Parts: sequence; C-alpha cells; structure tokens
Amino acid sequence: MDTKRSVFSNFIWRFAERSAAQIIQFVVSIVLARILAPEAYGTIALVLVFTRILQVFVDSGLGNALIQKKDADELDFSTVFWFNMVWCLILYAITFFCAPLISNFYNDPSLTPIVRVLCLMVVVSGLKNVQQAYVSRTMQFKRFFWATLGGTLVSAVAGISLALLGFGVWALVAQKLVNLFIDTLVLWFTVKWRPKWMFSFQRFKGLFSYGWKLLVSSLIDTVFVELRQLLIGKFYTKTDLAFYNQGSHIPNVLVTNINTSIDSVLLPTMSKVQDDKNRVKQMTRRAMKTSTFIIAPMMMGVSFTADTLIPLLLTEKWLPCIPFLRIFCITFMFYPIHTANLNAIKALGRSDLFLKLEIIKKIVHLTALIATIRLGVFVMACSLLFTSVASQIINSWPNKKLMNYSYLEQLKDILPGIGIAVLMGVCVKMVEFIPISMPLIVTFIIQIVLGASIYILLSKLFKLEAYSYLLDILKSFLKNNKKKKSEQV
Repeated sequence: MDTKRSVFSNFIWRFAERSAAQIIQFVVSIVLARILAPEAYGTIALVLVFTRILQVFVDSGLGNALIQKKDADELDFSTVFWFNMVWCLILYAITFFCAPLISNFYNDPSLTPIVRVLCLMVVVSGLKNVQQAYVSRTMQFKRFFWATLGGTLVSAVAGISLALLGFGVWALVAQKLVNLFIDTLVLWFTVKWRPKWMFSFQRFKGLFSYGWKLLVSSLIDTVFVELRQLLIGKFYTKTDLAFYNQGSHIPNVLVTNINTSIDSVLLPTMSKVQDDKNRVKQMTRRAMKTSTFIIAPMMMGVSFTADTLIPLLLTEKWLPCIPFLRIFCITFMFYPIHTANLNAIKALGRSDLFLKLEIIKKIVHLTALIATIRLGVFVMACSLLFTSVASQIINSWPNKKLMNYSYLEQLKDILPGIGIAVLMGVCVKMVEFIPISMPLIVTFIIQIVLGASIYILLSKLFKLEAYSYLLDILKSFLKNNKKKKSEQV
C-alpha cells in the first residue's frame, strides 16, 4: 500500500506539474495563433526539427541510466553532469557553424540566426538533465511542479509581449528559450544536489553501456518523427507544415501531459522491483489500463468536436488542420501501449532489446514515408495510422517472453475503454446536428458536459476496472491526507 500511495502521490505531483504547464502553454498558444500567421509557425517548425534531435543527446541515455542503476551515488551523478556539459557545448558549437547549411537546405537565409539562438536550449538542457534525473530517482516530483510553473509563466509573458510588438517568429523563439532557462534556474534553486569536482571513466563506462542503447533508440525515434516534418518543409510549403503541426498540437498537449506523468513515475518504480517480473507485469498492466481510460476519451472528444473546437479556439484560418488533428487523435490514443511496454523493457535492464525494436520500427516507418511522400501531406499523415499499429505489435513482442504479457492480452485490457470512448464521441458529435442556432462556445460546452457524463455513466455500467481502481485510490489518497491533517491538529 505504501508503494501504491507513493506512486500515486508522485503521479499527482507530476500530473499537476504537467497540467499547470500545459494549460498555460495551451492558452498562450491560442493567443499566439490568433496573433501570428501560420507561416511563422511553419518557420519555427523547420528549426525545431534540428533542436529536438539535439535534445535527444542530452535528455536520453545517461539520465535514464542514473535512474535505472540500483546503487547510483554521488560519483555517478557528477560524472554524468560533467560529461553532459562538455558534450552540450560541443553540440552547440557544431550547430552554430552548421546553421548556414540548414538555411541553404530550406533555401531560406533568415533561418541562420534563428537556429543559432534557439539551439542555445541544448546548453541549458545540459545544466538541467542530471538535476532532473536526481529528482526522478529520489521521487521528489514536487520539485518539477514549481520549476515548470515558473518557466511557463515567465515565457508566456515574454512570448505574448513580443508577438504584440510585431516580432513574429522571434516571439516563438523567445517563448521556448525563456521557458527552459527559468525552468532550469528554479530547479537548481529548489533541488539540493550539486555536482562535485569528480569524474570516473569506469563509472561512465558502466552507465554508458546501458544508456547508449537508449540514446541511439531515442535518436532513431526522434529523427524519424522529425524526418516527416523535415520533408514536408522541404517539398511542400511552410503553411502546409504549420497545419500539420497544429493538427498534432492539441492531442500532443493532452497525451504528453498524462504520458509524461506516468512515464516519469513508472520507470523508477519498476526499476526498484525489476527482479520480480510478476510485479513488473502487474504495474505494466495497471499503467496501460489506467492511462488508456484517461487518454481515450480525451482523444475521441477532441476528434469528434474538432469542427467546433478549432474555429472557436484558433479562428477559421486554422480549419485546414482539422483532418490532421483527427489522425493524430487516433494515433495518440494508443500511446499507453507504447509507453508501458517500453518502460517495462527498460526497467528489466534490456536496453539491447529496446534498441532492436527501434530499428525494426523505423524500417517500417521509413517504408511508409517513402511510399507516401509524393502523394501529399494528408496521405503522409494517414500513413501514421498504419505505422502506429505496427509499432504497437513490435513494442509488445518482447514482453510476451519477458513477463508473459502478449499483445492480444494487452488489447483485451484496453479495448473496453477505447470502445466506450468512441461511443461517447459519436454521441457528442450529434450535438452539432441539433436544428437550433447556437454560438460555438455553447455547442462546445454542451458537448463537453454530455461527453463526460456519458463516459462516466458507461464506465460504471460496464464496471471498467480502471474506473474502479482510480476511484478507490483517490478515496484512499484523500482519506490519508485528511488523517494526516487531523493528526497535525
């Protein structure tokens, strides 16, 4: 029960952190989308292709190795910190001098200064990475809340102010850079850990032997995700890329919020019981069911209300992003299968399998991308539906042997929640056909209230396990907090 409470408490803090950040960022993105032209978003998307790839070198591999290692100590953390700092400075120097080549690739000289400024994020991330791993390992997720909230609020003011002053794409650049800088600064003030002047090649070698496979896996994944956008930016227009990216934005915000919260708590928790495969299976199964129960109605709700939601939030100039939004809603709805399976593999120390899976998946993704690149941006997006199913099967395959949890068993666990979410979505879509003229905001509010009511009612009616579990654990958590307050009084 203590483990359950600890996991749930840390999940609540991580979820609160992500929720606060995403709500603020979501509101800011709506304001900026109303002020700025789609072309500005297309420009920043071209540069973010490269910054996200660089971020992988900082955020993946050694950080996960520190979390996974049972007896990680001060020497391990300091070793990774100093390596990260040197490595990040080298990466930034390479990017700085390669910025004109990136501009030439897109035939847009204006990208050079944007690349050089935005890629400073890599250096700042180097300062943050080990602090982040320390917080995750010691399960102090409350620290993330204040750091993320501070960065999000200050960057929101910076981004909107510059947009109103007519700085265009630079408003988006400032928002992202300021966000990371303040986030890192607050984390350094609130987390007690500081690097020592020590470094061990032996420790680095041990951590790297585990982490490099995750690094390469994440790099492959990120490159292939960004490759689609890179090619859209190269062969189509910035506006096409903006609509494609905006279509992914809302579902990505919602799913990342839940997924990151579960992912952050799940890996260190699983790693502690990695020798008990039955426990790992139970945690994997519970995470998959619970996160699907939360994510599925969100994705189906957004998909079926898109014709109301997009013009209401972003104005009609963003209507072309709706078809992309619906495709992303379907693909993101199945993210719990990916996250839970991959976390189990990492927790069990099988980073070698993790890398093999990424290579296989990317062969499938590359084949789909090559087959659709000349058929238009929408067809390229549709190929994600095929690759999503293929990736689910591939990610689940090792866990049939590692912990006796097959893909068919996983589908059996999550399909009830997905089925109810789809039924709910069909019901809320019917609201748009009511023969009464209503403002968009009224229609959307009715859809939200109706959708939530139907989903909860059907969950109770069909006795979904995830619904009962969340209800019970929430009651237990509230009861425990009430008891603590009574004892303090």
